[in-house]
Amino acid sequence: MDGIAAGRLDEQQYTQNFGDLYAPLDRHEAQVASDRCYFCYDAPCVTACPTSIDIPLFIRQIATDTPEAAAKTIFDQNILGGMCARVCPTEQLCEEACVREAAEGKPVQIGLLQRYATDTVMGQGKHPFSRAAPTGKTVAVVGAGPAGLSAAHRLALHGHDVVLYDAKPKPGGLNEYGIAAYKTPDDFAQKEVDWLMQIGGITFRHEQKLGAQITLDGLAEEHDAVFLSIGLGGVNALGLADDGLDNVVDAVRFIDTLRQSEKSSVPIGRNVVVIGGGMTAVDAAVQSRLLGAENVSIVYRRGQDRMSASTKEQDHATHEGVRLICNAQPVAVHADGVDFEYTADGPDGLSGTGEVFRLAADQVFVAIGQTLGEVSLDLDGRKIAVTGPGRTSRAGVWAGGDCAAGGEDLTVTAVAEGRDAAEDIHATLMNGA
Repeated sequence: MDGIAAGRLDEQQYTQNFGDLYAPLDRHEAQVASDRCYFCYDAPCVTACPTSIDIPLFIRQIATDTPEAAAKTIFDQNILGGMCARVCPTEQLCEEACVREAAEGKPVQIGLLQRYATDTVMGQGKHPFSRAAPTGKTVAVVGAGPAGLSAAHRLALHGHDVVLYDAKPKPGGLNEYGIAAYKTPDDFAQKEVDWLMQIGGITFRHEQKLGAQITLDGLAEEHDAVFLSIGLGGVNALGLADDGLDNVVDAVRFIDTLRQSEKSSVPIGRNVVVIGGGMTAVDAAVQSRLLGAENVSIVYRRGQDRMSASTKEQDHATHEGVRLICNAQPVAVHADGVDFEYTADGPDGLSGTGEVFRLAADQVFVAIGQTLGEVSLDLDGRKIAVTGPGRTSRAGVWAGGDCAAGGEDLTVTAVAEGRDAAEDIHATLMNGA
């Protein structure tokens, strides 16, 4: 534990390290970037977008110097378009599908153009929507992350009164507590929530955890409908005998702490090992380097091509000095290191080869997935079973986001699921279906 300390860098280095990862486009740059769009009919980028934003239209609106109109086009489909412009893996979605990518290997900068438009309107403090007349219906939204915020806004837009419950002190969910600080500097997540709440009709109740301060039965009795967007609160353990050592930390908790603290106050080891292959693993590893860790390794049990973190994120990690070690699984954790066994991924699944090596580590972050807490609903695997736009096994209860089965565990997917569930809730409440 002697190798773990806070304040390894000076304040200027912290400011530089945790500044905006990608510089935004200015007006001229946005004009130039928008001119590259072919404005395709039946554009493949729209099909690739989980929220089905009319991408050619909003880019054309930027090209004609009407970013406010472009932002409205985006927000019509994705009310969290500002955050998604920052964290969405566009290189695997809309930009990968871009015709320019296929023809030239250089897609239109859709993500940066989306940020330019949404930042323009949000910077003006404008909210482009107004509530419909009150319906007299109330809806409980449990979980103030991307799915919950999306659902709450759409329900409020339709005139319903929404009570937004969350176990945390602040709304935002993953956007506030679970994304690398350098992706959302300047408190953007809370600024976006404040902007979204301008729609009116949404009451936020913090530190209200399902199964503790609130229950599903109680919510169903108090409200006309319930939408669950509770995420995955539990964390998978390594399952090793030495799993409880003080230097073994949940990567999600580490990222949470870092987002809510002064960077110089967060202790980090000299030798850090991150176990896992997803975005959380990359975020934990990169931020360890940015905090001043000297040696950081991500160790994943399968091949690099099986990592759920995008190639762009993997490349960013290696650029920051993170070492990627694949086909290795942990077998023992010690106070000064972790023992790994090389693996082979064959037709019968993953197996150890018997060859073991040790990595020095005074701090270990575990990022091997999260689990759903206990809910009194039918499950599909380890998540809540849903049909259509988020209907659960219980009438009057919908679910979306990471807690619900199906889809990708992405912010943009959660937004789409919250939006679509809200539309179905609205139709049900108004039609009595």
